[in-house]
Amino acid sequence: MLSIRPAVAEDAALLKTLIYEFADFYRFPVSITEEQLVRDGFGPQPKFQVLIAESSGHPAGYALFFDYYSSFHGRALYLEDLFIRPQFRGGGAGQALFAHVAEEGAKRGCDRVLFNVLNSNHPAIRFYKKLGATFSDDWKVVCLEGSALEGLAAYHSGRR
Repeated sequence: MLSIRPAVAEDAALLKTLIYEFADFYRFPVSITEEQLVRDGFGPQPKFQVLIAESSGHPAGYALFFDYYSSFHGRALYLEDLFIRPQFRGGGAGQALFAHVAEEGAKRGCDRVLFNVLNSNHPAIRFYKKLGATFSDDWKVVCLEGSALEGLAAYHSGRR
């Protein structure tokens, strides 16, 4: 039986495990800690929310999302992660998680859920198309990080 529930602070170890499994799937570096997850997701001003999918009591996956505001469209949710463990794929957990995120967005007055998918992740692309998602090939995802971020911050503060 599939169930979806909100994560609580006591889920930080499980969430970290799932995030590391997701990162390993894509061979992405990851450095998040349980302490960061508890502080940022379950403190007095949470920066994100997480839903946990369970299949017959076993953790099957998660969705991590947060509020987003578009100057063009207004309120939205940003879905940072949607991950289903390989052994649970094809059983409806991904669609159930996404439906719960969409429901949360509707409750908050959002008119969209934004997310990214790698060009090489063809099963996910098919899944999102099946749900009716639209794809924007006109936009590039851009990230300023590491030494580039530090350099720009130092420039602005006069510490060049």
